[in-house]
Amino acid sequence: MFPVLSPAQIARVAAVGTRRKVRVGDVAFRVGDRNTSFFVIVEGQVEVVRPLAEGEAPVVVHGPGQFTGEINMLSERRSLVSARVIKDGELIEVDRERLRTLVQRDPELSEVLLRAFILRRVGLIAQDSSSLVLIGSRHSASTLEIREFLTRNAQPFSYQDVETDPAVQAMLDRFQVSISEVPVLICAGGHVLRNPSIEALAAELGLSLEIDEKVHDLVIVGAGPAGLAAAVYGASEGLDVLVLEATAPGGQAATSSRIENYLGFPTGISGEALAGRAMTQAEKFGASLAIGRRAARLDCDSKPYKIFLENGETVRTRAMIIASGVRYRKPELRDLSRFEGAGIFYSATHLEAQLCDGEEVAIVGGGNSAGQAAVFLSTVATGVRVLVRGPGLAESMSRYLIQRIGDSAKIKVQTRTQIETMEGKDWLERLHCRHLDSNTVETLPIRHVFMMTGADPHTKWLQGCVQLDDKGFIKTGLDLRPEDLAEGHWPLVRPPYLMETTIPGVFAVGDARSGSTKRVASAVGEGSMCVQLVHRVLAEI
Repeated sequence: MFPVLSPAQIARVAAVGTRRKVRVGDVAFRVGDRNTSFFVIVEGQVEVVRPLAEGEAPVVVHGPGQFTGEINMLSERRSLVSARVIKDGELIEVDRERLRTLVQRDPELSEVLLRAFILRRVGLIAQDSSSLVLIGSRHSASTLEIREFLTRNAQPFSYQDVETDPAVQAMLDRFQVSISEVPVLICAGGHVLRNPSIEALAAELGLSLEIDEKVHDLVIVGAGPAGLAAAVYGASEGLDVLVLEATAPGGQAATSSRIENYLGFPTGISGEALAGRAMTQAEKFGASLAIGRRAARLDCDSKPYKIFLENGETVRTRAMIIASGVRYRKPELRDLSRFEGAGIFYSATHLEAQLCDGEEVAIVGGGNSAGQAAVFLSTVATGVRVLVRGPGLAESMSRYLIQRIGDSAKIKVQTRTQIETMEGKDWLERLHCRHLDSNTVETLPIRHVFMMTGADPHTKWLQGCVQLDDKGFIKTGLDLRPEDLAEGHWPLVRPPYLMETTIPGVFAVGDARSGSTKRVASAVGEGSMCVQLVHRVLAEI
């Protein structure tokens, strides 16, 4: 986490930086600063401190050969810490763009710096306290949404629950907040956000970029595996790449507790960790990531293309990759929306696992996501029931997951079973399940249900612009029939490229594309391969 650079490594940093003399009390950067410089200490000492709700706490003192910074060095995110000189000396200062160039061209320094940056952010997240405090309720869907947003965006915060923490009321009184206004975020300096939207939260925390009038080479809508792969390859090949992401990097893959069949990770990797590494890789090569930006409409007649965002902003681009992914389908159940976040969940991460520790849970669905959730939740729950409407798991789930489920004494698979009704007051309390073969109804005292019952694409914002199949997935390449091209007014002599839609230069990859294989590896392959086709299109313009 805090390595010491060799004289040769320091010399290579100095070649792209500026030497400056410093004295005790000089401030290198403060909490909240954006575009902070990277510093290597040649002589003297620099202390790094993090803010607390009251005062500050030391993180580390850097001496000669050590360097400042964590993962925000590669992006425009605000600094989470402050750094000040505590012993006279000399520093080498490198701005963000030159640092990016350095890590792209110097593999040895890249490995040392990026490893340290990642571990330092992990260390900040692991701290027991933070200047960002979330006050919420375990019975609140909005609280869970904000906790997931902060966690998946690697934003350190502390959480206090109004149901269980006796000290919460004093804090609410101090900031003049009523219970009815939770979830509430108390930010550095005492600024209070009452039940904020994801867009407002992203803006407040500096997780999103300012959208300007420039025309980008490539805009990617969605930062799941396909979108992040396209960002890595596009940026590494010199394109000006902007990624628009509504919530957090990783898409549905980021909600997976462990992916065990992804190439190169024989012991498996969590979806959240894989997404974090991919985002760091994309930012290393210069891709920009705008969090909290949701596409609302595409103007497919303008050149360059215009993407209208829900907050009223407009993004312009010469080429575009749609990687907007899917979301789990919501079954038609009475009271479903009332229990969402209060017993009904659509992902099984460590946050949800904390809520059902020591209780029995149910998982609805028979695909790989349901299997991964069952195996993961069996480590904390007293029992896991997998409810499958069909006759079994073999047609929809990988064999290794079926074997894991069969080997677990805690997991029970109930086929030809579906939830009929749900009951509860403020929180889900019981399920009534119908066994389709016997037509009998069983009541289960289960308070936690994970819905993983197929997926619908995020493509409504594209209707009337690109050709969709009967389920709303985007048709591309060879799947586009002559009548599709005629209806979509395809303007060119050449046919659409593989993964190109009925709009030249607009591509679709990953789960939102019709006919795609719903696997992380195939999504990554589509995203990386698509960049070569983007280059062809840009050469045609």
